[in-house]
Amino acid sequence: MTGLARLGSAALAALPASVQRPRYRREDLHTGIVHLGLGAFVRAHMALATEAALHATGNLRWGLCGVSLRHAEVRDALAPQQGLYSVATRDADEHGWPRQRLQVVGCVRELLVAPEDPAAVLQRLAAPATRIASLSITEKGYCRDPASGTLQWAHPDIQADLGEPHAPRSALGYLARGLALRRAQGLGGISLLSLDNLPANGQTLRALLLALSERLDPALAAWIDAECSFPCSMVDRIVPRSTAADLAAVAQDLGCDDAAAVLAEPFFDWAVEDHFIADRPDWGAGGARFVTAAAPWETLKLRMVNGAHSCIAYLGAMAGWATVDVALGHAPLRRFVDDLLRDEVVPTLPALPGLDLGSYRAALLQRFANPALAHRTQQIAMDGTQKLPQRLLGTVRQRLALGMPVRHLALGLAAWLHYLRGQDEAGARYPIDDPLALPLQQHRAGAPVDTLAEAHHWLRFAPVFGDLAGNETLAQALALSLTALRQRGVEHSLAEGP
Repeated sequence: MTGLARLGSAALAALPASVQRPRYRREDLHTGIVHLGLGAFVRAHMALATEAALHATGNLRWGLCGVSLRHAEVRDALAPQQGLYSVATRDADEHGWPRQRLQVVGCVRELLVAPEDPAAVLQRLAAPATRIASLSITEKGYCRDPASGTLQWAHPDIQADLGEPHAPRSALGYLARGLALRRAQGLGGISLLSLDNLPANGQTLRALLLALSERLDPALAAWIDAECSFPCSMVDRIVPRSTAADLAAVAQDLGCDDAAAVLAEPFFDWAVEDHFIADRPDWGAGGARFVTAAAPWETLKLRMVNGAHSCIAYLGAMAGWATVDVALGHAPLRRFVDDLLRDEVVPTLPALPGLDLGSYRAALLQRFANPALAHRTQQIAMDGTQKLPQRLLGTVRQRLALGMPVRHLALGLAAWLHYLRGQDEAGARYPIDDPLALPLQQHRAGAPVDTLAEAHHWLRFAPVFGDLAGNETLAQALALSLTALRQRGVEHSLAEGP
């Protein structure tokens, strides 16, 4: 923070003319959406599209109630600003210099911290005006086994939800109890919208929520199945974590301090199934595309964008390349990512009429190379056990089933395994930020010395690899890549190939 006045309702009129700001009366805004997990991504994505809908239609029933499920940091940053925050859209000008454009967003109307007041969250989910409950809680927030996709019944939060359903701990627990209250009050169902990088995210959310609800009350599960909708969606925008330097740069252009500012690239994409049980905002005004089926777009995003991002993150972090743009500045890595996408990912994608995959691939590499974002490889590298099954292993399974090689994909997976040693090639140490960090450490400690035997050992780590245990083709490819990374390092392995 710079010591300037704080962003808030009183500061709106004095903002520079170049800063976009709410053009509606915020005091007339009503809550229609309860969002679980009000992190940076949703504030630069769905909330921004909601803001555009408010401006385009004047329908002020779509204010957001943001719920933090764990910690109070987001509430504490936004509450003194009456829910206002800025989005800094960053890219480079024609000379390669970073630039940013600012918009202040006003659609966040309420802020709740679930552990502080569970009843308030449940009451908001059960309020008559609530029509949509949306989630951006990351893959691990669903208490889902990443390999099988089923609910982790032994997860501490799920166990707590089963033991005391009136004081939930998990997002699923809050949804189940909130919907139970709606049912008890004779209210109708709502739409439940996942914005997380999960395959068939709406159907995944539905299956997990119904499984938990069936245990709590079979009649509730039947009501949810009949009365609620679960549209699938594909969300795509790079939103790096804001640093102190980023907040200072925003304050300089804004003329006031914003403790909740978020960064984003100019690119925005959202393909969402138009299957809403109780109306929705006109998100099309903010760039959303309403589609009959989101699955092809989800597969495109998970395999092209997220899969490549994870490969860049692990290879880059091991090589000491701190950000994605710096990593892609190394020609061998850029060439590897291009080859990975063209040769191994694109042949597995479903038909996407009207999409030129060659142009999409080239544009994606340009997005990754954006120097104004400084997206940290270590940030992308976190939670690998939750991400890799859908980002890389879906592609791997499909190629193996067709007898196709997985050389580039195996190098990405080997980079993750290499990353788990906890230090980069220069010896700098880092923590393994993953919900399965301890099981990973224990499994790694039991690895045999022989590299092929070690590869088979890793394929038996069921939470990630599932039914791939014993696959000789994948084990051979992993062993070659592990040997290359350990003996030659990242850059030489990329340049020469495993």
